[in-house]
Amino acid sequence: MKIAVDVMGTDYGPKELVLGAVNAVKAFGCETVLVGDEKIIKELLVKYHADKDERISIHHASEVIEMSEHPAIAVKSKKDASIVVAARLLRNKECNALVSSGSTGAAVAAALFGVGRIKGVERPAIATPIPSLTGTTVVLDSGAKVDAKPEHMVQSAIMGTVYAEKIIKISSPRVGLLNIGEEETKGNEQALATYPLLKKEKTIKFIGNVEGRDINKGTVDVVVCDGFVGNVVLKFGEGLAKAIMTMVKEAIMKGGLLAKIGGLLIKPALKGLKKRLDPAEYGGALLLGIRAPFIICHGSSKAKAITNAIRVAMDFAEQDVVSIIAQRIAESKRNEEIDK
Repeated sequence: MKIAVDVMGTDYGPKELVLGAVNAVKAFGCETVLVGDEKIIKELLVKYHADKDERISIHHASEVIEMSEHPAIAVKSKKDASIVVAARLLRNKECNALVSSGSTGAAVAAALFGVGRIKGVERPAIATPIPSLTGTTVVLDSGAKVDAKPEHMVQSAIMGTVYAEKIIKISSPRVGLLNIGEEETKGNEQALATYPLLKKEKTIKFIGNVEGRDINKGTVDVVVCDGFVGNVVLKFGEGLAKAIMTMVKEAIMKGGLLAKIGGLLIKPALKGLKKRLDPAEYGGALLLGIRAPFIICHGSSKAKAITNAIRVAMDFAEQDVVSIIAQRIAESKRNEEIDK
């Protein structure tokens, strides 16, 4: 199993991505091809004592797409940008999956132009796992496309169902449409138009509208929304989790001697909670609807997140999620023709 890692264009530079890739090779026994500035990568591999590891190779890319650049324009004009080169490797089957933590827009554009969509998929979607009281809830789209037609959201539901089945191991995942109320008549025009389409879709288990609080309650396994709403939900959830952990620590430190003693007693439990809420534990989000496994990480991802993202990429490839999505989308299209 060979994983391409785009190591350029991130908040911390290549160092965290290279270290994450080195750790993944040691932990999982995979191969990685590091795409980016060869000189910098070689120096980092020496620093991490991995320059002699034959499982790690380098593919030089002379350009970088910065976060501030227009994604589509940059992808088309910078043919030797690291994410463009990495996508080319994926398309040519020189690797089994790709991990990137650069510009999300550039990654999506490179995936669309360089790898291509699964037949029948109109729009790719980013599927993000969010911890819940009962396990994990998948939210999509988390930012691949800010706007979405009802038909696109139905396809997101189908792809999210496959993700929940194959990656999270949920049997018959429950699908909900994110809305401001549970009633079928609630919501904006987009939600009102999407609801009946999801209701008649035979390849998913649709349970109706769900509200924001249901994501963490665990009453639903797959939550569908457009990329604008999904990205807001994701960033709010991550920020809230960090804020709560900080407030708990501050309350303990300011609560006097008894509070500090209590804090020491519950420290192991707090560590477990922090780990469960840490986005780095999930690695990255899957870009679904693309013809090969493609993982998108935060621009601020550190080595731990990259290592876990490579693990997810390996699982994505081994479970053949791309082929299963293609089959489900084709089945949905056939059912649609029959109903006509």
